Amino acid sequence: MESTIQLSTRLKKGLATTAVTLSAFAFSLQANAIAAGQSIENFRLNDHAGGSHELYRLSDRKAIAVLVQGNGCPIVRNAMPRFKELRDEFAEQGVEFFLLNSNLQDNRQSITKEVDGFAYDMPVLLDDSQLIGEALDLVRTGEVFVVDPSTWKVAYAGLVDDRLNYESQKKTANNHYLRDALAAMVAGKTVQVAQTKPVGCLINFPEKKLAAQHAKISYSTDIAPMLAKNCVSCHRSGGIGSWAMTEYNMIRGFAPMIREVVRTQRMPPWHADPHYGEFSNDRSLTVAERQTLVHWIEAGAPRGEGDDPLLKARQDWPEWSLGEPDAIVEITPHEVPATGTVPYQYQFVKNPLDEDVWVRAVEIIPGDRKALHHVITSFGTMNDKGRLDRRSRRGLGGYVPGAIAEEFPEGTGTLLPAGATFQFQMHYTSYGKPATDSSRMGIYFHKKKPEHVLSGLVLMNTKINIPANSDGHTEMASRVIDKDVLLYSLLPHAHFRGKAMEFRAVYADGKEEVLLSVPNYDFNWQTDYILDEPKLLPAGTKIVHTTAWDNSATNPANPDASRDVPWGEQSWDEMLFGSITWREVTPAEKVALLQKQSGVAEAMTAAGGGN
Repeated sequence: MESTIQLSTRLKKGLATTAVTLSAFAFSLQANAIAAGQSIENFRLNDHAGGSHELYRLSDRKAIAVLVQGNGCPIVRNAMPRFKELRDEFAEQGVEFFLLNSNLQDNRQSITKEVDGFAYDMPVLLDDSQLIGEALDLVRTGEVFVVDPSTWKVAYAGLVDDRLNYESQKKTANNHYLRDALAAMVAGKTVQVAQTKPVGCLINFPEKKLAAQHAKISYSTDIAPMLAKNCVSCHRSGGIGSWAMTEYNMIRGFAPMIREVVRTQRMPPWHADPHYGEFSNDRSLTVAERQTLVHWIEAGAPRGEGDDPLLKARQDWPEWSLGEPDAIVEITPHEVPATGTVPYQYQFVKNPLDEDVWVRAVEIIPGDRKALHHVITSFGTMNDKGRLDRRSRRGLGGYVPGAIAEEFPEGTGTLLPAGATFQFQMHYTSYGKPATDSSRMGIYFHKKKPEHVLSGLVLMNTKINIPANSDGHTEMASRVIDKDVLLYSLLPHAHFRGKAMEFRAVYADGKEEVLLSVPNYDFNWQTDYILDEPKLLPAGTKIVHTTAWDNSATNPANPDASRDVPWGEQSWDEMLFGSITWREVTPAEKVALLQKQSGVAEAMTAAGGGN
């Protein structure tokens, strides 16, 4: 019979063997942790509050400190007070602080709850696809890394300090690794301790274990159809994309660039925060599509088996995307010089039609896409000053970069009188060689009078003043709607310094709702965001349109960060401008819409049937 001493000895040996095995397992997990000296590629992520952050836009900082956050992790919760103390100490010295969440199990709602519950008063970047965490080689929540913006390399990675450990913590730390690293970087000195072994909760990155399978992602059935659906309408011969997605070799050649623009959210060009509203013209990639595309590229963009769908894609793209128009209006040609500034051109063209028509759609084809930045189309009767009379003036669409022609909402139209005059506000930009722009407008008619008249309003603030060297300066414009309307679309507009926009509805009972948030505005892609389901806005609703600008030197599009910027038509000045489209609704329609949107009781109250 085995003695107690023999049993104890055997158990100790077994435990020791298990400890060695677990230690080796832990080391294997830790071996790929983010490392000092590692280069960090650019990325852009939204945060839990709806803000947008691009890493390389922080080039003027002394350092960027990131704590890897995860809901429920006790290490993170206990490390946050010290991380906030360091933020308070170093933020004024040029250090930027973020949290980064790459957890599969966390989402915006649960992260916001954690942030509120533990008073994390700083942005939590949401890596919902895990693509950024994978590339950074993150292993645990609770670890920190510090990026040096002068090299975009990791200057320090590991612990905040040595106070915390699993299920235990010291009263005070003996080694203040993060503080020492930040102090050295602010002083322009070398970080002495650049790497420590972090503690925290392991992050599950399942796709990292499937790297071999990524090489089997099918170009033929997965990648090319995705590109055809989301990208080829612009990246085609004659399209607004800078190159055409014609076949596999083109995709393979541009694959590193595709990966970059997906990681930085430059492509596909869709800038609405998905947390607010759903839009019928949403051209963004889903999380799964982003993962598939980036993993395929990181696997070497293999060709694999099967046909090339891009070779079979439509090559004879129609000149008019909505088909041949019922009428074509030739806009007066304009000569654009090779260099210099071109003031806004106002071209006036008499309506060539000899009878009134109801318009269902308008499309403008630029004569020179490089020279023509935008067109705003109006019509009405001329006044004695050679302009459209303000009382008769009506809008009729236009053209902006990235615009895709859309028919007006079902059952709506705009009446175009036979005797009207068109006004085309033309904004041209020189691009290095002389150009002639001969743009055209196609008009599409209803066969009979539509049921509803399409209308809308503009919100603008011409009193804006954006301070020099500021980032995030915000101003607003608002209007109260005096009738019941059905909202169809929202279009925000600013110039090169535009950073973020929002449309908010403030209802008569005091409730508020974000209709559209654009945290990452891009002057090159001015989208009219079309609601997937039109929304009732009752009379008395106030629409608040807010714009924030980045007038700092780190904005690569900024013409001049040293000047206070006023309202102005030219792109070196700025605008706070938003337009929305709607139609009026009848009392009966209002009741039906309220019943659909808010329930029977509210509908009865609105109809006067409540008690």
